[in-house]
Amino acid sequence: MKNKNKTENIEDIKVDASAEKAETGEEKAEEKAEEKACEEAEDKAEDKEEKDEDPKKEKKDKKDLEIESLNDRILRQMAEFDNYRKRTEKEKSAMFDMGAKNIVEKILPVIDNFERGFDGLSEEEKAAPFAAGMEKVYKQMMTGLQEAGLKEIEALNCEFNPDLHNAVMHVEDENVGENTIVEVFQKGYFYKDTVVRHSMVKVAN
Repeated sequence: MKNKNKTENIEDIKVDASAEKAETGEEKAEEKAEEKACEEAEDKAEDKEEKDEDPKKEKKDKKDLEIESLNDRILRQMAEFDNYRKRTEKEKSAMFDMGAKNIVEKILPVIDNFERGFDGLSEEEKAAPFAAGMEKVYKQMMTGLQEAGLKEIEALNCEFNPDLHNAVMHVEDENVGENTIVEVFQKGYFYKDTVVRHSMVKVAN
């Protein structure tokens, strides 16, 4: 009888343990299910936030790219315009210098005639009112041309330079050095930094 009761007690304990184990398993399963549900809810919330933020971020990035592209285009256009302005100014200056040079070339024979005329006058004739008046006109014209950029090429007693002088005669002279210009037949001139006309000269040795 005692053994039977003892057996029943053991079975009851096993049943209770199994029930407790089942309950514990259910509780754990419920806890896991709740944790999983919470994690899923958190993931969904994060995904939603990312989805909400991504369009804004993408839109912002696209806007920044457009702004950079427009700024780059503006800078390029400004650089191109500046280059165009400089090139145009340079071309205009070159055209002006070319036109002025042509005018100077046409005036040089007039200057030559003035100087030949003065060289052919005696001292008494130079003192005459007409000659004195013509000399003043000549000096006034030369002053204006010099201010515009005309300059005489130095030649007499200088060493011959083919870039500046045109030798039309040679002479042997022991009193001067080699390749020295001893006479100028026609003056040469610069217009600014350009040779308008070479000096026509006689070179010794």
